[in-house]
Amino acid sequence: MAAIDYAESLLQKDDYVEGCPGCAVDRRKQLQRGMPLKQILTVWMIVLATALTIASLYPFLYFMIRDFHVADREEDIGYYAGFVGCSYMVGRAVSSTLWGVIADRYGRKPVIIIGCASVVVFNTLFGLSVNYWMAIITRFLLGSMNGLLGPIKAYACETVRDEYQSYGLSAVSTAWGTGLVIGPALGGFLAQIPIFPALSDNLNICGSCNYRLFLDPEMQETLHTHILVSTSSGGSYDALEAATEQSDIKEMEENKASKKSLFKNWPLMSSIIVYCTFSLHDMAYSEIFSLWAESPRRLGGLGYSTEDVGSVLSVSGLGLLIFQSSLYPILEKLLGPIMISRVLGIVSIPLLTSYHYIAMLSGITLSIVLNIASLLKNVLSISIVTGLFILQNRAVDQDQRGAANGLAMTFVSTFKAVGPLGGGALFSWAETRLGADFLPGDQMVFFILNIIEAIAVLMTFKPFLVERRNS
Repeated sequence: MAAIDYAESLLQKDDYVEGCPGCAVDRRKQLQRGMPLKQILTVWMIVLATALTIASLYPFLYFMIRDFHVADREEDIGYYAGFVGCSYMVGRAVSSTLWGVIADRYGRKPVIIIGCASVVVFNTLFGLSVNYWMAIITRFLLGSMNGLLGPIKAYACETVRDEYQSYGLSAVSTAWGTGLVIGPALGGFLAQIPIFPALSDNLNICGSCNYRLFLDPEMQETLHTHILVSTSSGGSYDALEAATEQSDIKEMEENKASKKSLFKNWPLMSSIIVYCTFSLHDMAYSEIFSLWAESPRRLGGLGYSTEDVGSVLSVSGLGLLIFQSSLYPILEKLLGPIMISRVLGIVSIPLLTSYHYIAMLSGITLSIVLNIASLLKNVLSISIVTGLFILQNRAVDQDQRGAANGLAMTFVSTFKAVGPLGGGALFSWAETRLGADFLPGDQMVFFILNIIEAIAVLMTFKPFLVERRNS
C-alpha cells in the first residue's frame, strides 16, 4: 500500500506537465526500479545496426572499385577506395550540427527514424552502384542523412535515470565499436553470395535496423515541450490551457535566448576538442593496424591474411562488449569520466610501443599476445571515448543536448576523415625508411601515434578540460 501511495505521489508532481513526452518519460524513470535493460537494449540495437552497415563495405570495396575500371593501375585502387570511404565522414561532418538542432526542436525520435531509414535506402543504393561516382554520392548521402549518432547519445542520457547514464552512453560506444569491428567480417561473409554480392550484403545487414525502432513501444520521445497542458482544477479549462501555454512558450523562448552560445560553453568545447584528438589517434590506428598486420615480415609487419586480421578484431569486439557492459560503469562511478580518460590514455602509450616488439614473435605466442594487445587497445580507446561522451552530455541542458552532440559529430567527423588518410600515408612513408638510424620502419609509426595520444592526455588536465558543476 505504501508503494502505491508513493507511486501516486510521484505521478502527481507539479513538475510534470500533461501532454509533454519528456515529462512522461520522467514519470516512468521515477517509478522504475533496477537496471533499465529495455531502454539500453533499444539504444544498443539501433547503434549496432547502423555501425554494421557503415563498416560492412570494406571487404568488398577493393573489388568493387576494380570492377568500376576507374583505376589505371592496380596500385591505384586503394587511392580511389579511400575517397569512397571518406565520403561518408564528409557527409556526416556537413550535416551533424543541423540534425542536432532539429533534434532539439522537433525531438530525438524523428531524427533517429530518419537516420535508420536513410541507412536502409542509401546503403541499398550503394550496393546497386553501377559506377564510381554513384558509389561516392550514395555514401555521401548516407553520411549527410544519417544524423542519428548525436541525438541517440542525447536519448541514451535522457531515457534512463542519472545513475544509469554511464550505462546508456556505454551502450552507444560499445555498439558503435562492436559494429565497426564485426561489420567488415559480416560484410565479407555476405559478399560471398554469388548474385549481386554488394547488394546482398547491404540488404541483409540493414534489414534489422528499423525493427527495434518501429516495433518497440519503449522507444519514446524524451524531449520536453511543455506546450500541451491540461488541468483538472475549476474554472474555464480552455482559458487556463491557453494562458498556461502562452506562459510556457514565453518562458521557453526567454530561457533559450538567455542560453549562451555552445562555442562559449568551455566544458563542452574542451571535451569536444579532446574527443577529436583521441579520435584522430584511433582512426589512424585502425587504418595502420590492418596495414601493419597484413604487410610482409621483411617490411616489419606480421604477414597476416585478411581472415587472420578479422579473427583478431572479432576477439577484440567480444572483449569490448563484455568490458563496456559490465566493468566500465563501475569504474566510471569510482574514478569519474575525466580520470578514466586520463589514466587509460596513459596506459595506451606503452601498450602501443610494444607493437614493434610483438612483430618479433611468431607462431602461437604471436597469436596470443597480439589478441591480448588488440583487445586491450580497443577497450582502452572505446572507454576513453565513453568518458568524453558523458562529459559532453553533462555540459549542457536538455534543450541544447541535441545540438551539442551534433556539433561534436561535425568536428569529430572531420578528424575521422583525416585519420585514415594520414595513417595510410604515414605507414607508406615509414616503410621507405626501414634502414634509418632514428626510429626505423614501424617504430616511427607507433612513435607518432603515441605523440598524438600524449597530446590528448595532456589536454585532460586543468585548466584545459573542465567538468560542468551543476548548481
